[in-house]
Amino acid sequence: MTAGAVEPDEDMPAPSARPTVRVGAPTERRNPLSVDLDLMSTRDVLTVINEADRRVPAAVAAVLDEIATTVDLAVAALLGGHRVHYFGAGTSGRLGVLDAAELAPTFNSPRHWFCAHLAGGPDAMLRAVEDAEDDDRGGAVEAASCVRAGDLVVGLAASGRTPYVLGALAAARAKGASTVLVCANPEAEAARSVDVFIGVDTGPEVVTGSTRMKAGTAQKLVLNAFSTAVMVRLGRVYSNLMIDMVATNAKLRGRMISILVEATGCSEEVSRQALTEADGDLKTALVSLVSGAEVEAARAALARSADQVRGALALLAT
Repeated sequence: MTAGAVEPDEDMPAPSARPTVRVGAPTERRNPLSVDLDLMSTRDVLTVINEADRRVPAAVAAVLDEIATTVDLAVAALLGGHRVHYFGAGTSGRLGVLDAAELAPTFNSPRHWFCAHLAGGPDAMLRAVEDAEDDDRGGAVEAASCVRAGDLVVGLAASGRTPYVLGALAAARAKGASTVLVCANPEAEAARSVDVFIGVDTGPEVVTGSTRMKAGTAQKLVLNAFSTAVMVRLGRVYSNLMIDMVATNAKLRGRMISILVEATGCSEEVSRQALTEADGDLKTALVSLVSGAEVEAARAALARSADQVRGALALLAT
């Protein structure tokens, strides 16, 4: 054996002996508009990619009814003390991790509300974990260990056939959870085995099979819209203003003042003083300024209205 070579693992099958699957999803087909991609100028390559990306918002618009149904299921689950789970592999799974991670700092949502599960575990965020997505039993075992009846489980799979994801969805359904599949294959067979099917028709990729492109962009748009709408429905937005964010840096502390100024019409000085009196609680300061109530009355009204700003304002107006 030459220096630096790696001794073969006797338990690892030779490449030719490993299972092979030819996927028939639209994302695996060749895009006729990019067949000469490697011969194009840099500017033309970017133009082809940009023009392909324009298809994505329209494709997402076509499944808004299904996304709305998923939002309502998530709101019902969270109000009932349950959780939302994302299960995915590769780019799809990483997007689920990203979406879940951003909700707590943006909306101050409890960290247990959204749980992301990635085939291959945390290491798969930074590098490919071979064969992890093919492990349907691994997805099933993970789902069975943490999903409970009443939860909502969202599977993310560009092709609509990822074994890890489908295994998790099957186990979740057996547990009594509601199930959703988000994919870029409107004809996926798995559509028949979930409660809600979101098949975004993004078509062939510019680079054949590279679902980090249009399919990934579509999943990002779906997840952004879904989780943001859930937070809106749960009262974590007032008008179109973030009122439940965690001010962990100078920019966000400044944003809290800006939100109070925008929402109330008060001066920066008055808004800053109200926030100080409310011990940095943006919602309490907001309710106090809009209603004219003292801080303690505003805090009590929020407590009586399940921390909903409009509910608290209605209580103080009676």
